[in-house]
Amino acid sequence: TRQEQLLVQVTELNQMLVDNKPLEAFEKFYHPNVVMQDNHKPATVGKDANRERERKFYGSITELRRNTPIKVAVGNEITMVEWLMDFTHTEWGCVLLHQISVQVWEGAQIIKENFFYSLK
Repeated sequence: TRQEQLLVQVTELNQMLVDNKPLEAFEKFYHPNVVMQDNHKPATVGKDANRERERKFYGSITELRRNTPIKVAVGNEITMVEWLMDFTHTEWGCVLLHQISVQVWEGAQIIKENFFYSLK
């Protein structure tokens, strides 16, 4: 079924993130017209702009202690992943990030992703 396909896709994506391959995961799983948004901040539109956004974020992490998907939910062309991240960031210092990622899929790629979190 389509939900089983989505589960396979999001599981592979999550494993690439756990394996600290975020940019490789981005290239494989994100649509050319992807729209990504943090909380209620303005959205970033397009793969090029979001690639730069991802490079900046991951490039600012000096130590990644934990990057664990806690729960995964699969619906109709949508997946949701609860993450726990523990890292040191060049601007933010030591961060424990509890995040929900909501991903809208178009085929094998994410067309829209929203991140909901608070930094601690």
